[in-house]
Amino acid sequence: MNDRTLGIAALALAAFMTWAGWDIEAPFAYEPVGPRAFPLLLALIIGLCGLRLAIKGGNPVEANAPGANGRIALMVLFCVGYAFLFQWLGFVVATALMTVAVGRLFGGGWGKCAIGGVVMSVFFFVLFDKVLDVVLPGGLLENLI
Repeated sequence: MNDRTLGIAALALAAFMTWAGWDIEAPFAYEPVGPRAFPLLLALIIGLCGLRLAIKGGNPVEANAPGANGRIALMVLFCVGYAFLFQWLGFVVATALMTVAVGRLFGGGWGKCAIGGVVMSVFFFVLFDKVLDVVLPGGLLENLI
């Protein structure tokens, strides 16, 4: 696999994101740009990066280090689990667990991962839910927050 292959895959992903996000509409207007802007902006950024790689490409890519493919597969499983448990566990618990799992996956100690996960999840919950007024699920901690 080389840079061109990755660039073409990124262009295909951007095209799919544009197609999937084009018809997103909120039942009522609660912000000036609406919910369609976020996936389309991400598609634009991914598409531009993919275009750059497709044009510039051609560099061979080194093989992954031993064990890296297993960690990548686990990371994908963690993301899928996070998506399914996000609503039920709530933002704070799900994000803290995801952060600890990813930190441990990349060699972090239990203590540092746990402290980092809790601090990060609480910080981002307060930032988004309380300051920016983005409603996040409370989940198991609904009555405490």
